[in-house]
Amino acid sequence: MLLHELLGLRADEEIFLAEESLEDLTSLPVTFEMLSSEIDADRAIEISGDLGVALHLAEPMEFWLLLTDKYSEDKPLSSCLQGILGDLRLERMDVESKDIPEGKFLGALIEYFSRALSTELLCESCDFKEGPHYAEDRISRLGNFLTGNMPHGKKVLEIGCGCGTGTQALLRLGLDPWSMDRDRCDICQGIKRGFLKAERSFAMDARLLGSFFPKKSFDAVLGFMIGMIDEVNWSTWREILRISSSLANDAVLYTLYTRKEAQIVAKAHQEWGWQGKIIDNQDSKGIYDQWAYAATRVCRRKG
Repeated sequence: MLLHELLGLRADEEIFLAEESLEDLTSLPVTFEMLSSEIDADRAIEISGDLGVALHLAEPMEFWLLLTDKYSEDKPLSSCLQGILGDLRLERMDVESKDIPEGKFLGALIEYFSRALSTELLCESCDFKEGPHYAEDRISRLGNFLTGNMPHGKKVLEIGCGCGTGTQALLRLGLDPWSMDRDRCDICQGIKRGFLKAERSFAMDARLLGSFFPKKSFDAVLGFMIGMIDEVNWSTWREILRISSSLANDAVLYTLYTRKEAQIVAKAHQEWGWQGKIIDNQDSKGIYDQWAYAATRVCRRKG
């Protein structure tokens, strides 16, 4: 795994994160509990930039425990870290420092949690008896649509990726997107079937994206068949799109089922400073990606 590579660990050394999901890194329920009791470590790897620490534990089994509060508003680790490392140094235990770029660190965490999902480490059982169905005609049609409408830029975030149908269209266009969905089972099944890459895919509520990625982190943000959007759920979708689109430096593109949904999305983005257009992409089947909204940021001159 990438964590082994970044921390300089052997492939046979076990490493676990304290939390059970990427989302939990924002609230740190297990980390708070662990730091309230004594952690008996005999070695440590301190990660620069306040990213975290890996502690080596010998009992009850030998493994590395990775703690990070980088993505939480609370910083329980930061206040305890000097004490933990100070005690190790006083006892002449091994304390190593690693300089790891934050982007690579986050990528390693994403891979860790995605692999944990796909190996069912975080599940008691899997309810899916059959793999997801991928409609090749939809992938091809979506690819044709994107060929003429895909925003420029290589660094792309795909929200609501599901099991990876839209991701496949992006991959076939030579892109290597970051893909996310709230549904853990969809991410798990997509990775198992090879439609999603573990190191580029993650399960998360899109409203938490801002805790992990700064604004304008990506060239473009895309979402395929977002919704269904109506008056009842629009406040939730509005927040999802506001946060997701804020991560795009240049452009956004969303496909939807109806023109009405596209109009709602367009109106909100205009309020947020985007300039875009609604695209009619209807076909005779009338199921997927019938309408789209594509937009670029409005450049405001100073003065």
